[in-house]
Amino acid sequence: MKRIGAHVSAAGGVENAPLNASAIGATAFALFTKNQRQWTAKPLTQKNIEKFNAYCEEKGYEKKYILPHDSYLINLGHPEKAGLEKSRNAFLDEMQRCEQLGIPALNFHPGSHLKKISEEKCIDRIAESVNIALDKTSGVTAVVENTAGQGTNMGFSFEHLKHIIDKVADKSRVGVCYDTCHGFAAGYDIRTKEAFEKTFKDFEEIIGFDYLRGLHLNDCKKELESRVDRHDKIGEGTIGKEGFQWIMNDPRFDEIPMVLETPDKNLWAEEIKLLYSLEK
Repeated sequence: MKRIGAHVSAAGGVENAPLNASAIGATAFALFTKNQRQWTAKPLTQKNIEKFNAYCEEKGYEKKYILPHDSYLINLGHPEKAGLEKSRNAFLDEMQRCEQLGIPALNFHPGSHLKKISEEKCIDRIAESVNIALDKTSGVTAVVENTAGQGTNMGFSFEHLKHIIDKVADKSRVGVCYDTCHGFAAGYDIRTKEAFEKTFKDFEEIIGFDYLRGLHLNDCKKELESRVDRHDKIGEGTIGKEGFQWIMNDPRFDEIPMVLETPDKNLWAEEIKLLYSLEK
C-alpha cells in the first residue's frame, strides 16, 4: 500500500500534527518537532508526548509512517567550528525529540560547504555529524535527503549520498529520503517510463533500495538539471503527472512515508486523491 500525506503544521504543539494530517486524508505525514526557524526551543512536555501518542492512535498513524524534518538552519557539513558545533547540537536535540515521541526516523538536508572547504571534506563532516548523533541516541534512523544542488548544497548526486552512508558506522540507522523535485533539478529524470527506470536503476546500483526510508512528492517549477529548488503542484510542473504515475504503480515504494511539500497546503487533500487515482 502507498502511504501518502504532507508536511503538516504542528503549530500549538506536536500533538496537533496527526489531527492536521487526518483532516486532509493522509495515510502518512511529516512535521517539524520544533520551530524550524529557531536554533533552540522549549523541551517537549509529557503532556505533548502523551497527546501526540493518543492522537496518532486515534487517527490510525503508525509511527513508521511519520517522517519528521529537522530545522533548515542546520548545516551538518559546516566549514567553521562554531557553526558546525551549533548545527550538531541542534541536530542531536531533534533526534532526541524523535526518540521521546517514539518516531523511528528523522529526515535532514545534508549540508553545505559554503565555498570554504572541499566537497569531500564537507561530506565527511556530514557523516561524522550523523555518527555523533547516533552515538547519543537510540531507535532513531538519520534519513538524508537528496538536494537540488542549489548554491553550495551537497547531496545532489547518488554518489554523495552513498559517500555519507559509507562513512556512517551504524548502517542500520541511516537511510535516504528521495525528493522528486530535488532529483529532477539535479538531473534525475522520471518523466517517461524509460527515464524513471534509468533513475531508479542507478539508485539501486549506487545506494540500494534497502536504504530508502521515504519520498517527498513534489513537482518542479524549473527545468531538468537546473540545480534550482522550486516545488510545484503535482502535475503542473516540469515533471508532470505521468512521472508520479510510475511511482504510484511501483511496489518498491510501498509502505514508506511519501510526503507532499507542494506550495499550496489548501490543495493537499486534492493532491493526495490525485496521486491515489494514478494507481492502476
